Amino acid sequence: MSKTNKKIAVVANTTWNIYNFRMNVIGKLLEEGYEVSVIAPVDEYIKYKEKFPEVRHIGLRFLSRDSKNPFKDLLLIEELRRKYKRGNFSLILHYTHKPNIYGTIAAKINGIPCISAVTGLGYSFINKGYINSITRWLYRMTQPFSKEIVFENQDDLTFFRRLKIVDKNKGKAIKGCGVDLSFFQPSSNGIYEHKTILTFVGRLLKDKGIIEFVEAGKLLKQTYPNVELWVIGELDDNNPSTIESDLLVEWVNNKDIVYHGFVKDIRKLIKKSNCVILPSYREGMPRIVLEGVAMGKPIITTNVPGCRETVEDNVTGYLVPAKDVQGLHQGMEKFMELDIQEQRAMGNRGRQKAEQEFGENKIANEIYEIIESCL
Repeated sequence: MSKTNKKIAVVANTTWNIYNFRMNVIGKLLEEGYEVSVIAPVDEYIKYKEKFPEVRHIGLRFLSRDSKNPFKDLLLIEELRRKYKRGNFSLILHYTHKPNIYGTIAAKINGIPCISAVTGLGYSFINKGYINSITRWLYRMTQPFSKEIVFENQDDLTFFRRLKIVDKNKGKAIKGCGVDLSFFQPSSNGIYEHKTILTFVGRLLKDKGIIEFVEAGKLLKQTYPNVELWVIGELDDNNPSTIESDLLVEWVNNKDIVYHGFVKDIRKLIKKSNCVILPSYREGMPRIVLEGVAMGKPIITTNVPGCRETVEDNVTGYLVPAKDVQGLHQGMEKFMELDIQEQRAMGNRGRQKAEQEFGENKIANEIYEIIESCL
């Protein structure tokens, strides 16, 4: 079969996910002459079609990333089965948990090879409980049907092998989804002489370490009153790990943080920052850290799967323990002891690491090679 006859579907739980994380892979597939369809619930990020008008978008009614209704999941399997059969695809590339699980069942029913991409373990794996047990069981039952399983860090691959979800002959680890190195350009550290800005970017979830960030920052300001804690992101009411809105109001009222809310283009705020901090409990490969590194900013993040691969400790930033206010405070203090030239040198080394490891073209090429091997 020639490449021009090969039809690939890229499936995710939101069109937001496609727009923010998969454009490089879609571009690479189109460049190589593949016919690409995207299958995802329609949201405002359908605007990705402006860049790729040749991509066919197929909407989904029954994919809700936060629903725990098994009847709805059965409807999703049937919906995907019908759409996969109608599309006559050569291969399905699944992203995120529900497509990985239910999309793999639908692909198996239709006899279509598929790839699962695990983009981070998320709430269902980080927190113990029945959702954790069910998710593990579903992955264990369905993933033998996938031709390949791709992970955004080596730790997650090792974890899935330990759970006997992935055998030793299957599984590939890449470094995240990639970052646009031309869009996220380096900028000088220390734009303000009279203050130091430490910035958290992400959804306001306990699992992201937002509480530890604020508490460690409050301790730091006792010694360094010129520090400002910037928070960029929004509450996620559909996620059980989201912080209470009253807590956010308390932080703002007490001037513990400077809250910017959700910002579409974070570059102007990262440019003004001295350091980007993400004290997450676990990640696939944190995009905001990659963006901060690409902009030449020192990073403080946790020594956990996903995060630890983004930073060389004491070289491009600092690795600190997760769920540990004192440990994070110590990492912040280390950073504050650097002068501006040392901060800039640390950021420059980070940019070099981004160019070597995290460029979106490099990641897209790696995904493309996996797709080729499965076809």
